[in-house]
Amino acid sequence: MRVLVIGSGAREHAMARVFAHESGVDAVVAAPGNPGISALARSVPVDATRPADVEALAARERIDFTVVGPEVPLSLGIVDRFVAAGRAIFGPTQAAAELESSKAFAKAFMQRHRIPTARFITCESADAALRVVRSGEFGWPVVLKADGLAAGKGVVIADTLPDAQRAIAAIMSDGTLGAAGSRLVIEERLTGPEASFFAVCDGSRALPMAAAQDHKRIFDDDRGPNTGGMGAFAPTPAVDAAMEARVMREIVNPVVAGMAAEGTPFRGFLFVGLMLTADGPKVIEFNVRMGDPETQVVLPLVDEPLLPVLQAAAAGSLTQTSLCRANGKYVGVVMASRGYPASSSSGQVIAGIDQAERMDGVHVYHAGTAIKDGHLVTAGGRVLTVVARGTSFDEAVARAYAATLQIHFDGMQFRRDIGRGALTSSYPHILKSSNP
Repeated sequence: MRVLVIGSGAREHAMARVFAHESGVDAVVAAPGNPGISALARSVPVDATRPADVEALAARERIDFTVVGPEVPLSLGIVDRFVAAGRAIFGPTQAAAELESSKAFAKAFMQRHRIPTARFITCESADAALRVVRSGEFGWPVVLKADGLAAGKGVVIADTLPDAQRAIAAIMSDGTLGAAGSRLVIEERLTGPEASFFAVCDGSRALPMAAAQDHKRIFDDDRGPNTGGMGAFAPTPAVDAAMEARVMREIVNPVVAGMAAEGTPFRGFLFVGLMLTADGPKVIEFNVRMGDPETQVVLPLVDEPLLPVLQAAAAGSLTQTSLCRANGKYVGVVMASRGYPASSSSGQVIAGIDQAERMDGVHVYHAGTAIKDGHLVTAGGRVLTVVARGTSFDEAVARAYAATLQIHFDGMQFRRDIGRGALTSSYPHILKSSNP
């Protein structure tokens, strides 16, 4: 079998690594891939946001099965194009992808199908949004969400009215998020532990994978602006077997049934961003693909071949009711470039990855990297994810940071508290220092 992985980040690197080691896979091709992926698959410099070009690549490469990593190609209808050409692909159609590409759509969908989420109002203009926040209807802090795709940076938690006014002006009047901010969802802030829950869906059934915990803010102790994700650990202790069953019963299964009833069956990875409130699990947001950096710590927990499961789901023929899961604990630390998330520094030489990967249970996944003049260099905001396995979270955290400290590039930044919420003992002394 020849497999195509669409995307260029650490998520796709993790997928390519899994697929490359599965029985029956003759070749893995990545579009466009990255230097890390190129060590185990062939990377082809095709723009993933051009569905016609990617489908043409699949034809040239005689691809048997395609897995889509990022959200943008899904929102542009890449699955629709592949299906029309008779090509097997795993991911939702453009219409089903609205669960992620439009927060207003997702909130209205949840309201229609009585799926638990925060109270909300969708605003079509800055004036309407200002009226809502001035009314104080949702109290303080209040959550402001850009309607469209914003690379994980479209959510603002405003503590005060002036904060909310500034955010509304930036998003809706100044256009800092482009078309993504043309509409704004304003909602009450939920409180409780957060979790990222993943399921494989075939249009009528859903198969739970695992739950992880992501760390969105740039600085330790959840301070600073939101990012695409600065680290993750899995499985999160916050989602035990009983909670998993409840999430499937109250959220995931109703989503699958609701999408089918509305004529847009959902086939693909469903990512449910959860807040585990005192009233039970509630949806913060949906993604229609695996998350990054969660993928890097969730995929190792799947203790059976993944491709046959995805092929069955893509064909609408899932029969199994559970996935075999490994017993390990996984922690992933994202290493970002100087200036991230507001900007990024490129061209800095990266050293130490080989030393890190020589450590037991450690893998380093590439995201924002490139080859320049024979050297591996930074080429984006989030540069690497360092993932470590342990028999306990204490061991996984210690191993992940020991590996992270082997890697160096100018201006690197990373959080020192990834996995703390799952620890049974305190951090080693070295990790209590501030970021470089």
